Amino acid sequence: QVKLVESGGALVQPGSSLRLSCLASGFTFSDNDMSWIRQAPGKRLEWVADINGRGLATYYADSALGRFIISRDNAKDTLYLQMNSLKPEDTAVYYCNTVPWASDYWGQGTQVTVSS
Repeated sequence: QVKLVESGGALVQPGSSLRLSCLASGFTFSDNDMSWIRQAPGKRLEWVADINGRGLATYYADSALGRFIISRDNAKDTLYLQMNSLKPEDTAVYYCNTVPWASDYWGQGTQVTVSS
């Protein structure tokens, strides 16, 4: 049974850093490109970043470029998102998923709140 469990979200001040984790199980993690996606209240899902299966290629939304770093540890079946210089507009529930996104794979997400 495929499971994606996001963690690491918190309430932080603007300018802070946070590292999110996504623990995967039930599929061959290293065979899949992975994404981070976020959703603010009342907003659509917004793609944040991608990483290929080997972790050698990364891609970022304009909103994340220069501030966020996506990475993975295939030995631990874990995806990471290092978020720096956080802004209030980064406030959202953050999810991970495969590329392409699989409808049955969505986890609970992890809440990131950036507020002064």
